[in-house]
Amino acid sequence: MRENLLLILIFAVGLVFNNHLIASAAGSLLVLKLAKFQSVLLLFERRAVDLGLLFLLIAVLVPFALDRIGIKDIWPTFQSLAGILAIIGGVAAAYLCGQGLILLQLQPEVVVGLVIGTILGVSLLKGIPVGPLAAAGVTAMLLNIFGVGKK
Repeated sequence: MRENLLLILIFAVGLVFNNHLIASAAGSLLVLKLAKFQSVLLLFERRAVDLGLLFLLIAVLVPFALDRIGIKDIWPTFQSLAGILAIIGGVAAAYLCGQGLILLQLQPEVVVGLVIGTILGVSLLKGIPVGPLAAAGVTAMLLNIFGVGKK
């Protein structure tokens, strides 16, 4: 029971603060752990981030596949301030998420802080759970600013 306490706590906090993604993730992992599906857990450990990124990218590209965004929509993006800032924002976010992935690989202990911070941000500040890579990217940037980043 004690070895499952953290997943149970994360599951409960997800339910209490109405964060269905956190509750679903913790609950799913708890079920897999209790059912002793160690091989599935190890597969998730190796490939879940890649699969999550794949599905996120698919979701972003769906408007192209549905012909809602086409070639004609690209040029105006470069002609407006909002479009140019969106490009810069996309580049910055992609870079930060890349730094977040590196941080998660080098210092997996930050995951607990990211989960706690996400739950607090959602519940107290009415934020949305943007995902561990974005949160880890901001964390990596803060670690570098405060001089405690990777050496």
